[in-house]
Amino acid sequence: MNETWKRSNGDRWFDGANLSFFILILAVVIYPLYFIVIASISDPDAVNQGRTMLIPKDVTLIGYERIFQDQRIWLGYMNSLIYMVVGTIIKVSLTITAGYALSRKDLVGRNIFMFGIVFTMFFQGGLIPTYLLVKDLGMLNSLWAMVIPSAVTVFQLIIARTFFQSSIPDELREAAFIDGCTNWKFFFSIVLPLSTPIIAVVGLFSAVSEWNSYFPALLYLRDEALHPLQLVLRSILIQSEAQSEMLDGTMETLMYLKAAEQIKYGVIIVASLPMLILYLVAQRYFVHGIMVGSLKG
Repeated sequence: MNETWKRSNGDRWFDGANLSFFILILAVVIYPLYFIVIASISDPDAVNQGRTMLIPKDVTLIGYERIFQDQRIWLGYMNSLIYMVVGTIIKVSLTITAGYALSRKDLVGRNIFMFGIVFTMFFQGGLIPTYLLVKDLGMLNSLWAMVIPSAVTVFQLIIARTFFQSSIPDELREAAFIDGCTNWKFFFSIVLPLSTPIIAVVGLFSAVSEWNSYFPALLYLRDEALHPLQLVLRSILIQSEAQSEMLDGTMETLMYLKAAEQIKYGVIIVASLPMLILYLVAQRYFVHGIMVGSLKG
C-alpha cells in the first residue's frame, strides 16, 4: 500500500495525554533531586523561606567546604571504593557461575538446589546467628565481613538463571561439544561473551548495594579507619546536629547552623554522585539485561 497512513484526532489526543502524563512523572522524579542540588549551594535562609524552588539564591559552597575539610571523607571514599570493587567482583563471579550452572538441564538435582536457594528469601537465620557466624569465622573488623555475608543475592541469581535459560540455547552447547569443546571452554569462550548485558546488570546492582551499605559496618567494624563513606557521612551529620544544639545565639553560632543545614544536603550529593555516574555509563547494558532476564521464569 502506497497510501499515507493518516492519524485520527483520537490518536493525537491519546499520544498527547501519554506524553503529558510521562512528563509529569518525570518532573515528580527529577525535581526532588534538582532541589537537593540547588539547596546544597544556596543560603539556608533562602531555602527555609522557599525562595529556591527553581533557581539557587545567594550561592555559597561553605557546606561542601566543611564536608571535604574532614579527612574522614576521603578515608571513607577509599574504603567504600574498596568494598564496592571487591564485593562486586565476588558477587558477579558467584552469581554468573551459579546462574549458568542452575540453568543447565543436565545438572542433577538443580530443582532441589533452586528450592533451597529460594527458601532463604523467606526464611533466614536472623541477625544474631549471622553475627555469631561472622565472629566464629574470624571476619570481624575486616574487609571480608563487608563482602562475604552478602556475596550472593537470590534475586540476582534468579535473574541470571533466567537470562541463561532464555539466551543460551541447548543447540549451541550441543554443537560446541560436537566440535570438541569442554564445559570450561564453552563457558569462558561462548557463554561469557554473550552475557555482557546480565553481567552489567548484576555488576550494577552489586555496586549500588555495596556502595550504599552501612548497616554491616555498624555491626562488624569497630575500627573507624575501616568505616565506609555512608557511615562517615552519618557520623558527620549527627555530630553537626549535636554541636549546633550546644551553641549559643552569637553570629558565629548562626554561621555554624547555616553550614550544618547545607551539610545535610551536601552529604546526599556526595554519596549519590558516584552511583549516578555509574548508572549513566551502564545504562545501555542495564536496560537490555533486565528485559532479557525477565522474559520467562
